Amino acid sequence: MSAPVAARALPEGMEEYMVHRVMQRVDVVLDQRLREAIATVVQEQTRSVLPRLREEIESVVRHAVYEAVADELASGALPAPKG
Repeated sequence: MSAPVAARALPEGMEEYMVHRVMQRVDVVLDQRLREAIATVVQEQTRSVLPRLREEIESVVRHAVYEAVADELASGALPAPKG
């Protein structure tokens, strides 16, 4: 099969130049679209995980406060009331 007429008429190096330019444009578009797609997926995942994360953080903080209060009470280091 012979090359298309337009391809045969291109000056020396022009085909390589065109391929290079087209690939640059494709790279820019792919980069932008992939960033948008990834950002959308990350946002959706974050929204679905957020309630569970809040529960875990609340539990950890509550536990830490309970332990700190219990340790403080057990140490008997409370100041005497002023009066």
